[in-house]
Formats: sequence, structure tokens, C-alpha cells
Amino acid sequence: MPRRCSFKIELDFPQPLAGVDEAGCAPLAGPVVAAACILSRDKFPRGIDDSKNLPLEKREAIYARLTKVAAFGVGIASVEEIDSINIYWARMLAMTRAVEALGVEPAWVLVDGNACPKWQRPSKAIVDGDAKCRSIAAASIIAKVTRDRMMVQHAETYPGYGWERNRGYPTPDHRRALRELGPTPLHRKSFGLVRDMIAAAAQPELGLSEIATASPLSHTTIG
Repeated sequence: MPRRCSFKIELDFPQPLAGVDEAGCAPLAGPVVAAACILSRDKFPRGIDDSKNLPLEKREAIYARLTKVAAFGVGIASVEEIDSINIYWARMLAMTRAVEALGVEPAWVLVDGNACPKWQRPSKAIVDGDAKCRSIAAASIIAKVTRDRMMVQHAETYPGYGWERNRGYPTPDHRRALRELGPTPLHRKSFGLVRDMIAAAAQPELGLSEIATASPLSHTTIG
């Protein structure tokens, strides 16, 4: 059977302990959102798991209960910051802001992934932490629900890209809309596909395939 997230890892660390995770590193559009969560071992919603493993309705229901019983903070790195410092450092920035937004300094922080932000606080990175550690899983739920709701709102401002469904990820319908409608202010211009689209619009005599072949562009994705 697959391993379920629990408090087993947290038992080795002092309290209060915060779990931290992010949502939105891979999308072509929208901010990256991180959450920090201090979860009580005696009072927490049942069913907490990696947000990617939870269907929408269950994720929303757990989020509603989490935000009533847990201490949490949310941090956001904007599209402009992503394009300026790259997605890796924007992720670190969002996580730092999430912990700062807690309102209480945790004794220890557990971060999903293989690296922690460069902050002056005791912390440990845990690979696949959102699937192993209940506090990180709780943070993953808060981060994803928060970002998903933001993208649904942005979809009303920029219709046609399907963000209410794809949340800005590079799905076929999003790629098709990007080709047909062009990038919006919320598209990440430092990401290869978006930069290719901009270059193609600036050089209509060249097709997108020629531009991509002549000047391959890439971006870093995390998780």
C-alpha cells in the first residue's frame, strides 16, 4: 500500500513546527503561491494528503476546515518577480513570505523539496514531503486552493485561455490559446514557450518552429 502522510516525521522536531509547500512552479501563467502551516497534533481535519492526490471537492472541504483550526500564512511571488529572479528563487521568496505571514516564529520549519530558502531559522528540506509529512501536506492544500482560486478569478479578466480549468498549466487548450491570442500580462515571459510566442509575433516572417529551432529556450520547473 502507498505510504500515507502522518506526524511521524514531525515527532523528531520541536514545536511549534511549520510545514511549507508551494503551488504553481510549472504553469506558463500566474504567480507562484506558497503556504506555511502549523498543525495541531490533537485537532486537525481528517484526510490530509498531498494536494495532488485529492479530488477538487475533498481538497476544498479540507481547506475550509484547515483554515479554521490551524495557524497558516500565505506568500506570493508575482509574475514580474518570477521573470526577474527565475522560478527557483521566486519559489524560495514565496515560501519565505509564507512563514513570515504566520504571525508566530516556528521553532522549526519542514520544507517540501530538496532545498530550503536562505533564511536564519532551523529548517529541513524533505523530498516528497507533501506525501510523507502531514504539516507539509496541509500547507500544500492551502497553497493549491489559494492559487487555484486566484487563477479562476484571473480567467474572468483574461478569457479564452482556460485558466478556470488548467490553472495556467501548459495544457493543449492553453497552448492553443497562447498561439491564437498571444500572451497576457500574467504570462511568464522568461518561460521558453511564452518567449517563443513573443519572438514569433515580433518576427512574423519566421514561423514559431524556426524561432524555436534557431534559438532554443528553456525554463526550470520544480515539482
